[in-house]
Amino acid sequence: MLGAVLATILFSFSAVSGARVAKLMGGTEANFWRLCLATLFLAAMAHAFGAGLAGNGFYIFILSGCIGFGLGDVSLFQAYPRLGSRLTILIVHCLAAPFAGLVEWLWLGTTLSAAQMLCGAVILAGVAVALAPTHETHEQRRQFGIGIFFAVLGAIGQGGGVVLSRKAYELCRLADQPMDGITAAYQRIIGGVIISGLALLVVKRQFLLARAEAVASPGDMSTAEKWRRSGKWIVFNALAGPTLGVSCYQWALKTTPSAVVLPIVALSPLVVMPFARWLEQEQPSRRSTIGAVIAVAGAVALALAK
Repeated sequence: MLGAVLATILFSFSAVSGARVAKLMGGTEANFWRLCLATLFLAAMAHAFGAGLAGNGFYIFILSGCIGFGLGDVSLFQAYPRLGSRLTILIVHCLAAPFAGLVEWLWLGTTLSAAQMLCGAVILAGVAVALAPTHETHEQRRQFGIGIFFAVLGAIGQGGGVVLSRKAYELCRLADQPMDGITAAYQRIIGGVIISGLALLVVKRQFLLARAEAVASPGDMSTAEKWRRSGKWIVFNALAGPTLGVSCYQWALKTTPSAVVLPIVALSPLVVMPFARWLEQEQPSRRSTIGAVIAVAGAVALALAK
C-alpha cells in the first residue's frame, strides 16, 4: 500500500516537473537527459543492492523499456508542452489501462468481461469530456491535436511496457529468480535510453539541417543556457519519475495485489491538478475537471473489475 501511495505522489511530481523541463529544453532532449540521470541512479542501486543485469527476464525488460520508457516517454514529453501536465497525465494514465487489457487479450489470451469493457467506455467518455476543444485559433487547435496524438501514443507505450514487464516477471518466477523493483526499473530503463537517444539524434539532425538553411532566431538558446535554466528540474524529474516513482510502483506490484495498487495509481491525474495549478498557473475548467473525475473513476473501476 505504501509503495502505491508513494508512486502516485512521485508520478504527479514527475508530470509537473516534466512539463516545465519540456518547455525550457525541448521535449526530446529533456527526456533523454532525465533518463540518462535516472539510469545512473538506478544502476548504482541495482548493482549495490539488487540483481544488476541478471535474470531470465533481462531481454524482455529491455524490450519493455524500449516501448514504455522509449516510445512512451518520448511521446509524453512531446505532449507536455502542448497540453500541460494535467491533460497529458490524464490521457496517459487512463488510456494505458484499457490498451494493456486489449494487448493481453490479443497476445496472452486474457479475456475481458462485460464490466471491464463498460469501464473502458467510461474512461474514453471522461477523456472526451475533459478534452472537448475550446481553442479558437487554427494554430492552437493544431497544437492541441498534436498534443493529443502524442499523449495517446504515450499511453500505448506505457500499456505495452506494462504487459511486457509482466511477461518478464513471469519468466523470472518460473526460473525461481528473485527480482526486485529497483532491478526491474534499471533493466527497463536501459532500453528507454537507447530509444530516447536515437530520437534525440534524429531531432538534432533535423535542427542542424534547418539551421544551415536559415539564420538562428534570437530566441534560440545554447546548451549551456538550457542547462542553467532547467538543470535542477531535470535532476528532480529523473529522481521523482523513472528512478523513485517506477521503483515504488514495481515494489507495490511485487508486494500488493494489483487490484489494490492500480486504483491508487490511477488517482495520479487528480493529484496532478493542485501541482499544475501551483507551478503552471493552470486553471482547469469545470468541464475538464468533471471529465477527469469520470475518467479516473472508470480507471479505478476497471482495475477493480473481476
